[in-house]
Amino acid sequence: MKNSIKELRKEKGYRQEDLATALGVSRQTIIAIENNKYNPTLELAMKLARHLETTVDQLFTLEE
Repeated sequence: MKNSIKELRKEKGYRQEDLATALGVSRQTIIAIENNKYNPTLELAMKLARHLETTVDQLFTLEE
């Protein structure tokens, strides 16, 4: 699953640390998600989308 978290995070002016703190996860979790090495839980995906002011559908793309 691909995502656009890194691009949206940078557009909003957030550092990885800022986003991690706001979501209650570690910076390493944000790094892993951005690098497509970890698929977040549905709850975390929804929190990410809300915090980045987008939808889960727009944030994540299923690879075929």
